[in-house]
Amino acid sequence: MTRLGLAAVLIASGLAAQAREAAGEASAQIRRTSFGVPHILAENERGLGYGIGYAYAQDNLCLLANEVVTVNGERSRYFGAQGRTVEQRANLDSDFFFAWLNADSAVKGFLEAQPAPVRDLLEGYVQGYNRALVERRAQGLPAECGQGDWLRPISSLDLVKLTRRLLVEGGVGQFAEALVAAAPPERAARLGKEDFSLALGRQAQFAMARGSNAVAVGARRSANGGGLLLANPHFPWVGGLRFYQMQLTIPGQLDVMGAALPGLPVVNIGFNRHLAWTHTVDTSKHFTLYRLQLDPKDPTRYLLDGKSLPLSRQTLSVAVKGEDGQLQQVERQVYASTFGPVVRWPGRLDWDNRFAYSLRDANLDNTRVLQQWYAINHADSLDGLKRTVAQLQGIPWVNTLAVDAGGQAAYLNQSVVPHVDQELLARCSDPSAAGPLVVLDGSRSACQWKTDAQAAQPGIFPARLLPSLVREDFVQNSNDPAWMANPAQPLTGFSPLVSLEGQPLGLRSRFALQRLQGNGKLTLEDLQRMVLDDEVYAASLVLPDLLAWCKTAPADVQAVCASLAAWDGKADLASGIGLLHFANIFDALVAQSNIWRVAFDPVDPQHTPRGLAVEQAAVRQRVHEAALASLERVGKAGIASDSRWGQVQQSTDGTPVPGGPQELGVYNAMYSVPDGAGKRLVVSGTSYLQLVSFNEQGPQAFGLLAFSQSSEAESAHANDQTRAFAVKQLAPIPFTEAQIKADPQYRRYVISEADKGMAVGTTR
Repeated sequence: MTRLGLAAVLIASGLAAQAREAAGEASAQIRRTSFGVPHILAENERGLGYGIGYAYAQDNLCLLANEVVTVNGERSRYFGAQGRTVEQRANLDSDFFFAWLNADSAVKGFLEAQPAPVRDLLEGYVQGYNRALVERRAQGLPAECGQGDWLRPISSLDLVKLTRRLLVEGGVGQFAEALVAAAPPERAARLGKEDFSLALGRQAQFAMARGSNAVAVGARRSANGGGLLLANPHFPWVGGLRFYQMQLTIPGQLDVMGAALPGLPVVNIGFNRHLAWTHTVDTSKHFTLYRLQLDPKDPTRYLLDGKSLPLSRQTLSVAVKGEDGQLQQVERQVYASTFGPVVRWPGRLDWDNRFAYSLRDANLDNTRVLQQWYAINHADSLDGLKRTVAQLQGIPWVNTLAVDAGGQAAYLNQSVVPHVDQELLARCSDPSAAGPLVVLDGSRSACQWKTDAQAAQPGIFPARLLPSLVREDFVQNSNDPAWMANPAQPLTGFSPLVSLEGQPLGLRSRFALQRLQGNGKLTLEDLQRMVLDDEVYAASLVLPDLLAWCKTAPADVQAVCASLAAWDGKADLASGIGLLHFANIFDALVAQSNIWRVAFDPVDPQHTPRGLAVEQAAVRQRVHEAALASLERVGKAGIASDSRWGQVQQSTDGTPVPGGPQELGVYNAMYSVPDGAGKRLVVSGTSYLQLVSFNEQGPQAFGLLAFSQSSEAESAHANDQTRAFAVKQLAPIPFTEAQIKADPQYRRYVISEADKGMAVGTTR
């Protein structure tokens, strides 16, 4: 789709919107199939949004309402300042952060920037959700809503606030505590060490909890000559990043199936009749820091090009419910320079009498994100998808992998990235900065991000300077840089903020490349096995060496050795606790240097590093120490020596969940946390699992939403897909009218703003 073509679609949709406003109220058909998946049919965008909001609120009313409270900065009002969010952020810190992020001017500006069809989707969503809220109040609210005093009708502005929260997940959203704690040295806000420790943990877990695998296979490697796609996003199982499966249809205009994040009236990962696409969290930088040189006379002023300028101050006010139930207003000031808000992280980004740090997030100016997925949903070819991604540049912090029916496969590392090239880095990097954060000199305006007329917004890289690869064999990504999307055509020469090269690959990428190597033909079954085999790739690198060490290991770790010898090398439900011991030992060893028999070689990144150097006395000692520590750790966790992984790792309702730590190269990545004696609770990992092929009949899709459609425990669809996932039973995904109506659980109902009663339903 060309820029003019995209504009034509949006203009035509806008004219249609005006026409339908005159014609009457919104209406939609909602057809539910197996697992409660809604297939929403409407005549226009407003009707489509109406159906989406209504269906979503039938399944996840309390979840969305809770997130609306969060993004409005009202958690302390309803739940008290000392409570914590799903992400374990203190309510008061969260409230101040969202009061800053979702200021009225920013939210209204975002909404005004949307084209008419996107505004119609939002408005329809709001009306559908609000209708469902009224109906569900009358029926009796689910337990997850508590007393329900915090539930209210929503507006389009609430959906914008949810969207803006998602936008900054890869940037300033990771610095919420640091932003609200920033104050001059003599009156710095007193956040406890625990708050910053948890924040640091969230930063470290960002890619792990929002990772993903993706494989796009082209005609040359596909067994049927058409495109194949594996979508395996690893996202949270709870909260505001929990996917929802749905199909959206406007006859003659749109027909797209997939999954969306809460509050979004578009499909984020999915397929239509022409193509299938998915995303993986990228490694690109989406923000930079600026070190401010402060005025020696006043730490609330900074020097820019030799001139002393005041930091701007914004007073934020949050309502807090006290122990007596009464509300009181609490205020805090947020400071900002010309580069962005000041952030303070004790011991990491200090504000003293000499320096302070500002953060500039490229996605704060990204108003194109909803329009971006609206355009992807409508794309009728891979070329069309590529053009809209390059033109709109609305993708916030993910890669895009896609295939079309003709067998072209594409990898695009084209998200919103600060235009900081190697020349600017060399000129402006703070020499005292260390680690992964990019810190630029904030004393010179010449260190502002560069601008390019072809970029969709000032200060970001244009698409032509970002990685893109189209092939007919395959492309893949598992949260590594663009470099090895396909080893036959390495992607190199980009800004370090975009993509690095010559660095060790993650173990999931190495696993994928091992499975994809050669010239043999690939099927959907091959891609499915990559996930559902639950292979621990790291075991192939070091388990033989561990077992060799075990032959002469001390008696005090022979129990560990026995479990390793009995382990099947997988993270399957039947796998023994050798998995836990292996994970603990591997985690302890890889944090140390000189443990590999064959060190990393940038010429051979697919196969190095490998082998545990147990022939070295120092390595044998480290292995022994790690094994002893694991024995103690597993014992303290209350996990019996004869336990199976399915007895340990479970969902909230006790359903066993396969998969394991992504650090071990488990493609079916699961992140679980201790949850009582002998148990671990899954909080993130494989979410919407989608496999798509194309033939002369169109797309053929299989998959599951691993945590199921509904977040409400009493729903029939709270764990039905989770149980299917546990036994690896992927289901066909109905897409055509015939497939939808043939589904054994098919039921249909119609909702309209014109009717004031309950939805009208039929079974056929």
